[in-house]
Amino acid sequence: MSGGVRELRVYQLAYRTAMDIFGLPRSFPVDERYSLTSQIRRSSRSVAANIAEGYRKRQYPAMFSSKMADADAEASETIVWLDFARDCGYLKPGDYRQLAAAYEEIGKMLHVMIQNPEKFAPR
Repeated sequence: MSGGVRELRVYQLAYRTAMDIFGLPRSFPVDERYSLTSQIRRSSRSVAANIAEGYRKRQYPAMFSSKMADADAEASETIVWLDFARDCGYLKPGDYRQLAAAYEEIGKMLHVMIQNPEKFAPR
């Protein structure tokens, strides 16, 4: 890995998907502002943030894998919030499918990173 975290495909997808999520809650009911809206925004942003933190710790394989596992956990949490948004009727089925698929893909990429931290170690 010669470039920074912004060159990682997983980071790019996590960041872009978090930005996609940011605008969605504007159509959610006002009474969801401090529950679902806040939670879904926070967990989606945390995915990219944990990837960035872990990338900076990549010289320590155990720490790198731990931060990628944290990112994966946040991605899983985000899917749960998306499930709630869909089932409450706040999210269109197509939007849900697109976002959930992105987080599933992020999870797969993170799993590979967790299993192979040496591939991301600085040279």
